[in-house]
Amino acid sequence: MSEVVIEVEKLYKMYRLGTIGTGTFRRDLQRWWTTSVLKKTDPYFHLQGDNTTAVNKESILALQNVSFNVHHGEAIGIIGSNGSGKSTLLKIISRITRPTEGVVRGKGKVSSLLEVGTGFHQELTGRENIYISGYILGMTKTEINRKFDEIVAFSGVDKFIDTPVKRYSSGMYVRLAFAVAAHLEPDILIVDEVLAVGDADFQKKCLGKMREVSQTDGRTILFVSHSMQAIKNLCDKALWLDHGKMQAFGPVSAVINNYLNSSLHTNLRQTWANPKEAPGNDWIRMKHVELIPILSDPDAPMDIRTPLTVKFQFWCLKSEVHLSVGLLLFKATGECVFDLPSTPTLTKKGIIEGECTIPGNFLNDGSYYISLGFVKDTSVPLFDFSECLSFDLQDYRGDIKWYGKWWGAVRPKFPFELKQTNKVLY
Repeated sequence: MSEVVIEVEKLYKMYRLGTIGTGTFRRDLQRWWTTSVLKKTDPYFHLQGDNTTAVNKESILALQNVSFNVHHGEAIGIIGSNGSGKSTLLKIISRITRPTEGVVRGKGKVSSLLEVGTGFHQELTGRENIYISGYILGMTKTEINRKFDEIVAFSGVDKFIDTPVKRYSSGMYVRLAFAVAAHLEPDILIVDEVLAVGDADFQKKCLGKMREVSQTDGRTILFVSHSMQAIKNLCDKALWLDHGKMQAFGPVSAVINNYLNSSLHTNLRQTWANPKEAPGNDWIRMKHVELIPILSDPDAPMDIRTPLTVKFQFWCLKSEVHLSVGLLLFKATGECVFDLPSTPTLTKKGIIEGECTIPGNFLNDGSYYISLGFVKDTSVPLFDFSECLSFDLQDYRGDIKWYGKWWGAVRPKFPFELKQTNKVLY
């Protein structure tokens, strides 16, 4: 087992709502003296037993009893919804802000990429800003000189390197800023949401550089991202935060699966025992409708590879009805992906069953809902059961290194191959 390079122990961070500091100069001074000089507990931070909710109506706990260790050479992905405390945790580890309670211990040089472009001056050229930003981030002039050409090439703004950055586009500005930070040589690299900005080429370069730092150079990385595919490809372990509390810390796939399953907004099953209480009318009454994902691992989330079986039952209340059912799949935004009719069938009074399977590797990732439309004689609408099922499909890329949004409502996996010919080009 490699040595521990980051140790976080019982970390809390409290913020007061609507005020800066404690609210008065006297209490700010007392707090500074107690915590900085006497090295004692913050006098204005009190936990009531094991209570880890907001301390009072004027305060909120951004982090609550967070503890974990990071070993040398590990890449740790930090996941969670907005406001869960991810950026606060990175700022404390980076020593940008202090914890209210708890301890963070670290070994080695730490470099943080939390705000891309920090230290850039609008009136200075790209060349001058490389040197200024490099100094701010801890590089020496010798290091900057040695890496200057590599930084410029990485950024892709070589034609404009002697132009004031105020004339750069936002994309050029971000590229140059990240290029400087990406060529640091820290023992620990802390990165917060670099994939939230920039185009596809920029994202690919960001992840490629971080993968090089982690796997080739053996450095430790803490990486925050909302791209689960990027986390899976880059990181060994994952830390899941929810409202400041640590929900899980361990192997990346297991933690991500638990996180995705917890955040799904699904309605996979509805059942009615009595036709009088079931949705419908004088022709049709629903009995049961269900979406069954076909998963080899029942704990895994549904993703684009997962076949989905729709099963339903209904009471047919009339005899001799030439009946068909349309299965309509919609994106969450309302666009219809397909309308699939069943084979028209002559039905009698009683319970009718239907089943349809949507194959895996057909739909794109995203949120969907299903509606059922009952039709007589292939032309007369009888009953529409709108939005009876809803589900989310997660992304899956495998070995593909493209992490941007995949285009299209569908994402079929058709046979598509390249073949080398024996023809010689002159």
